[in-house]
Amino acid sequence: MRHGVLFYFLIFFVGISLVGGSVFNTYSQFVAEGPLPQRTEIVIPKGLSVKQVGSLLKEQGIIESPSIFVLGVRASGNTQKIKAGEYSIPPRSSTKMVMEIITGGKTYVRRLLIPEGLTSYQIVELLKQTPTLTGDIERLPRNGTLLPETYHYSYGDTRQSIIDRMQNAMKRTLDELWPTRAEGLPLKTPEEAIILASVVEKETSLDKERARIASVFYNRMAKKMRLQSDPTVIFGLTDGTGILKRSLTYKDLRQSNAYNTYVVYGLPAGAISNPGRASIQAVLNPIKSNDLYFVADGTGGHVFATNYKDHQNNVNRWRQLKKNKVALRQARQQPKASTIPIPYKIPAALAASASKTEVKEPIVSGAELVTPEN
Repeated sequence: MRHGVLFYFLIFFVGISLVGGSVFNTYSQFVAEGPLPQRTEIVIPKGLSVKQVGSLLKEQGIIESPSIFVLGVRASGNTQKIKAGEYSIPPRSSTKMVMEIITGGKTYVRRLLIPEGLTSYQIVELLKQTPTLTGDIERLPRNGTLLPETYHYSYGDTRQSIIDRMQNAMKRTLDELWPTRAEGLPLKTPEEAIILASVVEKETSLDKERARIASVFYNRMAKKMRLQSDPTVIFGLTDGTGILKRSLTYKDLRQSNAYNTYVVYGLPAGAISNPGRASIQAVLNPIKSNDLYFVADGTGGHVFATNYKDHQNNVNRWRQLKKNKVALRQARQQPKASTIPIPYKIPAALAASASKTEVKEPIVSGAELVTPEN
């Protein structure tokens, strides 16, 4: 390639007198190390001439001389090959390398991570806040129709195109997994599987727990018990946004709406989030258990129970743990010389872990209720 471009330079510049040196000197500048100190992304807009592209590259500190860039592009026959788009330029790239990147059409590929468990409203807001995407979203997708995962895209892709890809990905995933479901599940349609998976997704972020939590809900359904899932209450209270900036109260649990599983029997009226593949698999292939209850265990997971008495004991332990954490937090905020006593003794095990990062627990099974109301 080096000799080929040099040949074009020789043909192009033969008979032309160059300021500051010969054609060989010009070619040396074309292949010399560039000024860019670190990898940089640059957007080449549509409709720019070769000279305008050279000036833009100079302004961004990617090349030293726009004229050398223009001469190089013309000499190598790439005038019509410059493509609009976003490109990633390695540090110290020569002008020749820059030319090859933006005429090769290999635009910079970006990644967009969509976390599991977001509502469609939250996903749309995330896309709106991604400045490298363009355009508006035609309408808010139904919850449960978007598959959370990492999506690759290029600068200037539309937000609607990402939504379309997420919907297609969810449809393909459901078409793949629905036929693999265990026998005897009380699910009539793939849509019902998505609804239950959306609840499981909001109850736990641990892969190892998903199938067990799914079994709890199936066991409760079999016994004609309400699911009593706090995230369904939150969804109903927030008009589908899934954002509640306070703790739930007992009054909230009595709110009558089609999503509140403390009031309605069976599944809520629709999906309350967009579940990931792991939650869908868990719902379609739950473990076998006799569990009917679960509550946070203080470590990011849950403790399960087969009867209400054991569950209440687990809930009481969880609430005591929360009180201990509050007391510990208050103690750490006190001045070192303070003589104000701590309300009660902090367990040694909890004190020993005080320096560790505290895990934020999900709202589950009414354990987070902090404002009892009659």
